[in-house]
Parts: sequence; structure tokens; C-alpha cells
Amino acid sequence: MTFSIVARAPAGQMLGMAIASSSPAVAARCVHGRAGVGVVATQNITDPSLGPCILDALALGAGAASALAQCLAATRFAAYRQLLVLAPDGAPAVHSGTYALGIVASATGADAAAAGNLLAGPDVPAAMLAAFDATGGHLGARLLQALAAAVARGGEAGPIHSAGLLVVRDVSWPIVDLRVDWSEADPVAALCGLWDIYAPQIDDYVRRAIDPAHAPGFGVPGSA
Repeated sequence: MTFSIVARAPAGQMLGMAIASSSPAVAARCVHGRAGVGVVATQNITDPSLGPCILDALALGAGAASALAQCLAATRFAAYRQLLVLAPDGAPAVHSGTYALGIVASATGADAAAAGNLLAGPDVPAAMLAAFDATGGHLGARLLQALAAAVARGGEAGPIHSAGLLVVRDVSWPIVDLRVDWSEADPVAALCGLWDIYAPQIDDYVRRAIDPAHAPGFGVPGSA
């Protein structure tokens, strides 16, 4: 019912993830990130509490695999969960429980990991990683290319209806948090459309937060 990718830019200065699902509002339950700490996907039969648990463990110095193991050990239902974890450095970690649904697959690389359940085919995560590695530019754009590659490879066994994109960097809030909570058509295409609007303004919004006196104007009716 879900496929996702977690990834980082070189040197770990940005971390992010992209996700899509047949369920509504997938990003509200399954997307977790903390600047300078990591990103976590909590999917399949979802337990959103595992995201903060893993991020807390990463913040205390655990690596991705160790943080994942610690939090899985504290739950009775690890067999139902699929989780992806990535820190600013070190190898990514993926868990797919024995009760994960349908076709379940994952793929890991040096700076990214992709996984899904109820997939159209087992090669979807590998296609996501290949697209991510082949794409340049902003981390957000690379993540969206990976998501689009999953759709092109068949994505889920059934239609997808929601999608999300999160990117964190050297400020305490996500610099990108875009969501399509329901679409009868193509939520990934809609998410890419949101990105096209938002991406040119990412740095402007950061400047408005940290140095408003020298930030660009809003350029909207009524602004000075």
C-alpha cells in the first residue's frame, strides 16, 4: 500500500524522503525527519510512534541499524511494520516484517534506501534508487524523480491516492514539507507540480526566518 525513499545529499547536509500510497494522507502518518538527526519512514501497517522513537535514538548517537533495532525491540508488533532509516552518515537501515503486505521489496545504496509493500513488482525500489542516483540538482528534485520512477515501473498493485515530500537541513524546521493528501488522478504528478511552485522560494523562506530585515519581499498584492 506504500512505497518510499529516504536519502541524503553529499556530506549529509540535507536529508529527505518521498512517499506515495493508496491510502489517504500518507505523509501525515509515515514521514518523519529531524534536522541534523535523520529521516524515517513508518509504513505498511503503520505505527507513527516509531518515527520519533527512532529519531530520538539517532539523536543520542545510535547508528541507523542500532536505532531501528532498539525501537523494534520495544514493540510487540515488529512483524507488521516496514521501516526505513537514514542518518546524516553511515549506512541506511530497512526492516520489512514477516506480516508486511503483498509483494514486499527494498533496495539500499550508499546515500539512500527505498522500500515498499503491496507493490506491482519486486523491482520498484531498485528503480527508485537508480533514478535517484541518475538525477542531479536539489535533493527534493532527486527524490521526486525516484517517486516518478516507481510510478513508471508500476508502483503499487493498485492505484495510489496520496504522496508527500520532506527535506530537512541546518535549521530546526523542514525546509520542504509538501503533501497531496488525496487525488483520484495522479498524486505524484500533483506533488511535482507543487514542487515546481515551491522550490524557487525555499531559500527565501529560510532567509525570512533567520534574517527578515534582508529577506526578499513577498511580491503579493498589499505587500510593501
